[in-house]
Amino acid sequence: MNWTVIFAVLTVLGPILIATSAKKQAGDKDQPMGVQAGYLALVLGGFGLLAQWLSFSAVMLVFVLVTGVITAANRWLLAPRRDGGALEPHYVEYAKSFFPIMLAVFMLRAFLVEPFQIPSSSMRPGLVVGDFILVNKFAYGVRTPIINNVLIPVGQVQHGDVVVFNFPPDPKVNFIKRVIGLPGDTVSYRDKQLSINGKALPLQEDGAYSYVETGKGASMVQTRRLKEQTPDGQGYHVLHEDGKPSVFTPAVADFPGREHCQYDERGFTCKVPAGQYLMLGDNRDNSHDGRYWGFVEDKLLVGKAFMVWMNLGEFGRIGHRIQ
Repeated sequence: MNWTVIFAVLTVLGPILIATSAKKQAGDKDQPMGVQAGYLALVLGGFGLLAQWLSFSAVMLVFVLVTGVITAANRWLLAPRRDGGALEPHYVEYAKSFFPIMLAVFMLRAFLVEPFQIPSSSMRPGLVVGDFILVNKFAYGVRTPIINNVLIPVGQVQHGDVVVFNFPPDPKVNFIKRVIGLPGDTVSYRDKQLSINGKALPLQEDGAYSYVETGKGASMVQTRRLKEQTPDGQGYHVLHEDGKPSVFTPAVADFPGREHCQYDERGFTCKVPAGQYLMLGDNRDNSHDGRYWGFVEDKLLVGKAFMVWMNLGEFGRIGHRIQ
C-alpha cells in the first residue's frame, strides 16, 4: 500500500469537497457534512504527507502555527470588520476548533510525556513487541522543540537508562536501547562480557528464556537470561543466545567516530566521544544497536522510558515499570 499516494489524494480531495459542498445557511449551527469531511481529509492528508519528511513534533508545530495564526487573525483583524450578523468563514471555525487541541498535544509531547510502541524484540526480556510505553521528555533537561537543545538542565543520562532517541543514520526514525557508555567511557564487549572503563559488569545466570520471533515466519528463540549490573549498581536482565558472536563484524557500518573503536572476532572496544553515548539492546544477540551504527549525540535524545501503559496482547504488562 502506497501511503504517500493515499495522503496526496486526501490532500487534494479535501479542498474539492469543501469548495463543492453546500453553503451553511443562516442560523445553522453545523457545517454541511461535505465541508466537515473535506477538512478531515485535508488534515489527515496534509499530516501524512508532511510526516514523510518531518518528525511528528515538526508536523504538529506546523499545524499549531497555521491554526494559531488563523485564530489570532480572526480575533484581532477579521472579527472586528465583520457585520454583526455575518457568519464566520468555515476555515476560521475549524481553525479555532483545532488550535487548542493541537497546541495541548504539542506541548504535552514536547515537554512532558510522549508515547511510543515497541516494534521489535531487541529489548527483551524487559520490553516485548506490542508494549506501548511512556517516555519522560524532561528527564535530561527541558529542551527546545524540534532542534532539541537543552534550555533548562534537569537531570543527567546514567548508565543503564532505557532511552528513546532519533536513530543517527535516519533521525526521523525512533529507536529504544539501554545506555551503556557515557561520554569519555571506554566500553568493551568481548566473549559476551561487558566492561566499562576496565571493570567487568557482574553477570548472574537467571534461567532460560524463550520467545516467538515473528516476521518471515514465526520461530521459537531459545536464550539464557542473565542479570547484569551497572557500575552504579542498577540491575537489569539481558539475553544471550548460545552460538552467536558478540558482534557480527560484516554488519558493522562505517559510522562517524568508528576510529574510536576496535573490532575483532571476540567483540569490540570503543572510546565514547564527548557529547555522545553508546547504546546496546538487552537482547544482545538480536539487536541492531551501537555496535553496528555507532554513537548517539545528545541532541538526538528524546527521553527516558519509564512505564508500559498498554499492551493489547498481554494486559498483565500494563503498569510495568521499565528498569
